[in-house]
Amino acid sequence: MKAGFSCTVRPFLTNAFSTVLSSPKVLFHGRRKEVREICPPFLLLTYCPNKALMTQIGLIRETKIPADNRVALIPSQCKWLRKNFPSLKIFAQPSDRRCFSDKEYRMAGVELTEDMSNCDFLFGIKEVAIDQLIPEKKYLFFSHTRKMQPYNQALFRAILDKKITLIDYECMEHEDGQRILGFGFFAGVVGAHNGIMAFGKRSGQYALPRVYQQPSFRQLIHSYFGLRLPNIKVVITGSGRVAHGLLEIMNLLGIIEVEPDEYLSRNFSYPVFTQLKGNALYAHKINGSYRREDFHRNPEQYDCIFKPFLKTTDILLNGIFWDTRMPRLFEWEDLQSADFKIQTIADVTDDKNGSIPCNIGEAVMEDPVYGVDKMTRQKTAPYLPGSVDLMAYGNLPNELPRDASRYFGEQLIKYVLEDLFKKGSPVIERATMVRQGEITEPFGYLKEYGMEFFN
Repeated sequence: MKAGFSCTVRPFLTNAFSTVLSSPKVLFHGRRKEVREICPPFLLLTYCPNKALMTQIGLIRETKIPADNRVALIPSQCKWLRKNFPSLKIFAQPSDRRCFSDKEYRMAGVELTEDMSNCDFLFGIKEVAIDQLIPEKKYLFFSHTRKMQPYNQALFRAILDKKITLIDYECMEHEDGQRILGFGFFAGVVGAHNGIMAFGKRSGQYALPRVYQQPSFRQLIHSYFGLRLPNIKVVITGSGRVAHGLLEIMNLLGIIEVEPDEYLSRNFSYPVFTQLKGNALYAHKINGSYRREDFHRNPEQYDCIFKPFLKTTDILLNGIFWDTRMPRLFEWEDLQSADFKIQTIADVTDDKNGSIPCNIGEAVMEDPVYGVDKMTRQKTAPYLPGSVDLMAYGNLPNELPRDASRYFGEQLIKYVLEDLFKKGSPVIERATMVRQGEITEPFGYLKEYGMEFFN
């Protein structure tokens, strides 16, 4: 047998996000599940060592501002990898921004060093500063360039110039197109909490703590014990990982799910929510139908049918994918209507001027909510009469960085590392945007984007 990885998955938990807590007991949707204390708990790997084939990986320091505190692999996962793979060596650049300390990595057997030049693969989370890019290296991080984002054009050009290989986490997908890696679930968890918290501040009827002040997801759950919410009505949009995180908080808070038609027609003596997926949000302009594949190919041929919910909703938790060809959930003119009842919007997907027109700019983690005057369309302080409150900023998972990083690392080990170290697989090929400074065929549309960058 050649040196390398072999993988046996022993599934005993069907929900991916049910492993986010490391304790042997996990509270999940009101039920307790036994979780074996193995890191990661659902993966058994074997390795046939060959000392001649040493793979070296590096965990690079995050340099993007505002600072990101998440990591690709947490110390306990590094320790587990070192124990199970004798031919794998792990390095990390020192950092005082990570959610895990340098000391924790050192105790896990990770060598701390500024010099990453000997590493075969370099792992980060957010975009790497141009002056920190090492020529001819293999990088894995979220580059935010696949949609030709203007603010990262210079970074993309530098990756080409330095003959780097870029493997983008965002492009790692299963054969059916489902993304493998991401922090969407935790974005949904934090976004839902912040949305419910903001409504409490506006109404004065209850109070919730800030997520980032809790040491873990478990402690956040403890803060919900004994909380009694008023008879609010909440709409959740979307069906992906973000929506799963939103739903988790609804269940933990004891908010009852009802069907959309019942939500629209009834008043309740307890808090309720309804979830709106694609077929409840969009209808074809001609025949009134909804077909998911056709909608994503031709979104301009569809109308949004969300308007009835504007009249009956207190809190909107938005978790839908959106691009500029898609209809918005509502328009500015709708905010000025006397029928517009929504008081708090958590735009978890955070598209400025996107599906939520009154998302007029990002907030920050320390101050995540701002107001928007319904008549003047200007940003205001939150919780004012005549305004709607917006919770929107891009680093929501940073409020639960240790739990989010643990889950991300588990998925990285389970689905990516074996393929990566085998020197190739369809998953890795599909995620490789640039190979040694050359744009790969699936991303050929980026060639003009990657041309010489001018200020």
